[in-house]
Amino acid sequence: MFEIFSYGFMRNAILATTAISLFAPLLGVFLVLRRQSLLSDTLSHVSLAGVAFGILFSINPTWSTLIVVVIAAIFMEYLRLVYKNYMELATAILMSAGLAIAMFIINAVGSKTTISLDQYLFGSIVTIGGTQVIMLYVIALIVLAGFIFFLRPLYVMTFDEDTALVDGLPVRLMSMIFNIVTGLAIALMIPACGALLVSAIMVLPASISMLVGKSFKTVLILSVVMGFIGMNAGLIVSYYYNAPASSAITLIFIGLFLLVSIVKRLARR
Repeated sequence: MFEIFSYGFMRNAILATTAISLFAPLLGVFLVLRRQSLLSDTLSHVSLAGVAFGILFSINPTWSTLIVVVIAAIFMEYLRLVYKNYMELATAILMSAGLAIAMFIINAVGSKTTISLDQYLFGSIVTIGGTQVIMLYVIALIVLAGFIFFLRPLYVMTFDEDTALVDGLPVRLMSMIFNIVTGLAIALMIPACGALLVSAIMVLPASISMLVGKSFKTVLILSVVMGFIGMNAGLIVSYYYNAPASSAITLIFIGLFLLVSIVKRLARR
C-alpha cells in the first residue's frame, strides 16, 4: 500500500486531496444550508468558459478561469437579488451561458489547440503539479481563516438574513465575498476534480455530516473529516483499480452517504 508514496505524482495527488478536503466540505455545508447547492455546479460549468478564453487568448487556463468565475460569482449575487424567489433561474442562466460560450469558442479555435475540454470536464488529479498544490493550500488557508474569524456572522447570515441585517452585518457584501471565494475554490479544483464532479465533492461530505452532526460546529468538523476520508480513499482506489480519481472519490462519498443513512435509519428502530 505504501508504494504509492514512492511516486512523485501520487505524493502531489495526496497533498492536493488533503488540501481540497480542508476547504471544499466547509463551503459545501454553507451552500447546502443556504439552499445554493447548485451554485457550485453552476460555477463549475461557467469555469469551462474560462478555460475556453484561456485557449483563445493563449494564456494559462487557470488564470482565465479564475477571472471568469469571479465575475460569474458577482453576477450570481446580482441575479439572486433580482430573482429572489426564483433562484433556480439565475443558476440556469449562468450554467447555460457558460457551456454555450465554452463550446462556441472551442469550436471556433478548432484544431489550433491541442488542449481538450475533456481534461477539464473530468479532471486528472494525478497530473497536479507543485504550483497547483500550493494554490490549493493557499485557498484552504483563506477559507479556514475566514471560518475561524467570521463564523458567527456567517452563521447568522446563513440562517436568518433579516436578523443579520438588523444586527448591522453587511449581508450583501458577505454573500458576494462568499460567492467569490467559492468560485475561486472551484476554479482551482477543476483541474483535479473535473467540472462535472466538483459539485458532488463539495456537497456530499456536507450532506453526510448533516445526517449525524448534532450542532453546527460538529457538522463543520465532521464534513472535513468525511472529506479527508473520502478524498484519500477514492484516490487510493483509483490507483489500484486504474480508475479516474474524481469518479472513484465521488463513488466513495456516495457509498458513505448510503452507509450512514442506513445505519441512522436502523438506529432509530
